[in-house]
Amino acid sequence: MRVVSVAKGDMKLNSLHELLVSELHDLLSAERQLIKILPKVIKSASHEELREALQEHMQETTTHEQRLEQCFQKLGIPAKPGRSHGMVGLVSAWMELEAAEALPDVRDAAIIASIQRMEHYEIAGYGCARAFALVLEEDEVAALLQETLKEEEECDRNLTHIAQTVINTEAELHSR
Repeated sequence: MRVVSVAKGDMKLNSLHELLVSELHDLLSAERQLIKILPKVIKSASHEELREALQEHMQETTTHEQRLEQCFQKLGIPAKPGRSHGMVGLVSAWMELEAAEALPDVRDAAIIASIQRMEHYEIAGYGCARAFALVLEEDEVAALLQETLKEEEECDRNLTHIAQTVINTEAELHSR
């Protein structure tokens, strides 16, 4: 069991194991930021199908956080989040959109775009972390990461479906 120091300025990336741990810290921070922001996003959504999809993802996100904690446990490392600067930027971008004056359908389209950016960030992180875990023969960790990766990809597909079949068309019709 290897322990990685994560104090600011003290992180070391001298091995794939350390990189895996760094990625897990980033993902834990990202999930926790998403847990904080999703209730506001859900409240801002006007379309029922979108609200339901976001509510479902909120519940999944709590499970994702728990799985990451399990990954840390399996690696024998404390589950302390790092600082996901990528998610900080994505949340900040959402907050700017939230503050903008917008028609409800256009806001819903903006919500989908923002959440999909966040999902793509997470998909990249989970995919990389899973690949690292596989190389390191951390099969249980890889399986947990794969489970979450699958759910993140499904959320992305679901949001695309909602955008393409309802929200984007309504946004265009109502903004004329």
